[in-house]
Amino acid sequence: MGPYDYLLIRMDGDYALLKRVDQPAEELLPVARALLPPEAEEGSRLHYENLCYTILEG
Repeated sequence: MGPYDYLLIRMDGDYALLKRVDQPAEELLPVARALLPPEAEEGSRLHYENLCYTILEG
């Protein structure tokens, strides 16, 4: 599966809620914050590929 790009919508305890950029009508995806880069914050754009999240610049 993937690669996909996400927008980090909200941090909620130990989870972050992500929205797929290419399918905005889709439900938010809860992901454990431990799987995200430590510098990820609300509003960050993330790239998911090969079971790894990275922050997109720009």
